[in-house]
Amino acid sequence: QVQLVESGGGSVQAGGSLRLSCTASGSMFTIYAMGWYRQAPGKQRELVASMTFHNTSNYARSVKGRFTVSREDMGNTVNLQMNNLMPEDTAVYYCNGAIDRQLKVGGTPGPYWGPGTQVTVSS
Repeated sequence: QVQLVESGGGSVQAGGSLRLSCTASGSMFTIYAMGWYRQAPGKQRELVASMTFHNTSNYARSVKGRFTVSREDMGNTVNLQMNNLMPEDTAVYYCNGAIDRQLKVGGTPGPYWGPGTQVTVSS
């Protein structure tokens, strides 16, 4: 049973930074693509950023240049460094994993989800 455990998140003022991490366990193999989705109140869940095992990354247009996704620990951990945060980044952030495809904007998420972590950015 694959489990994704998130850490990080919290509250910060606009212009600040936060770092999210997510570690996968219970899988017999490295998850091909891992990334982060977010969902703000009243909005659909959307992809923020993802990275494949081969370091191919995808970003939402709204976070390019501000957020950086990375993987470590033999690909079992995915990080999201969030800089220059804005109030519109406020959301619950979910770690996601897929074994058979990239995680792309507008695409289908993988079947593995973390429980979510709150990020709140105040103006």
